Amino acid sequence: MSVAQLDSVVAAPPRAAPPQEVVVYSRSSLFYWWPVWAIGYVLALVTYLQGEQTAFNEAVVLMHPSKNLGVIYTVVFLLVLLMTNVTVRGIASLTVIITVLALTFLFAYLDWWDNIFSAVSTLAIYMNMGFDIFFSTSVFILWASAFFLFDRMNYWRFRPGQLIHERVFGGGAQTYDTHGMSVAKLRDDLFRHWILGFGSGDLQIASTGARKEEFTVPNVLSIGSKLQVIQRLVSMKPDESRSVVTAAGGPA
Repeated sequence: MSVAQLDSVVAAPPRAAPPQEVVVYSRSSLFYWWPVWAIGYVLALVTYLQGEQTAFNEAVVLMHPSKNLGVIYTVVFLLVLLMTNVTVRGIASLTVIITVLALTFLFAYLDWWDNIFSAVSTLAIYMNMGFDIFFSTSVFILWASAFFLFDRMNYWRFRPGQLIHERVFGGGAQTYDTHGMSVAKLRDDLFRHWILGFGSGDLQIASTGARKEEFTVPNVLSIGSKLQVIQRLVSMKPDESRSVVTAAGGPA
């Protein structure tokens, strides 16, 4: 091979070393309440753009002329309340879907939908822009406090051959040997994980040996992308991490 040919050969970029640590946070159920404050801000904006000033006693408030905004917000709030407090996993999820479809066709066969829609059309719920902003901001502050602060006080750190459960306040840290440890994702919850959670899930961990324990880490975000890395780290030995890093940085 000539020198010119050698110069034309482009060296392949080195492979990125696989991650040697995964940190898992267990999110509280407040994470799934994001539609409440998000829809509230959207309705506040709609009211600001299309609302009308309405006098109540000595106060003048900005209110949207349509009664549908209040109905929409109330329905969203009740649905989120239901979804975050009722667990429907696996086959039960399919049962819920089949039941909803069966009731839909049954109501259509009995001609009940016209009466239901007529009753809903007479429902009037009005909320002014002040309520939308105040309530949505209150929920958002609670949501953000849990997501960015309180949920980070208790977390799990997976390393090659080692699991560390860390608590910022009070509990310190507990270390587990991952030899023989089982890490798996529980069946998804139809409401929380599919509809509200953007691919979240519950992580089940079972340790062996002298400290044989089994516990569940609920509401882990992006659990699908993390699980494969976690299972690889659990199957490794602590001294394997050094050899992996050396091989990744050495010559091809």
